[in-house]
Amino acid sequence: MPYNRPIQDPNERQKSSSGLETLVQAEKLMQIALLLPSAAVVGWLMGAWLDLKLHTSWLGLAGMVFGGISGLVYVVRLVLATKPETEGRSGDHSDSEKGDSDDT
Repeated sequence: MPYNRPIQDPNERQKSSSGLETLVQAEKLMQIALLLPSAAVVGWLMGAWLDLKLHTSWLGLAGMVFGGISGLVYVVRLVLATKPETEGRSGDHSDSEKGDSDDT
């Protein structure tokens, strides 16, 4: 039986031979891992500074909670921005098939 090569998808991403794409992906994952705790620490430090200036005792905790929430929001935005584009293309393909089947 002869071997026929499959038709290549022109929209498919080509693999990087230099490995630079792998390093970029690793940097994004490291950024996600470091961002959330550092945002909570920065919020806690700002709250503690405000505690000293305003003579309160609860702003350190509020700053830590606010920093954690803002870090989590940024992480979610970062993950959604780096979402692969191939998922959207597969949905478009199935919609066109549905349109063809409705016409018959």
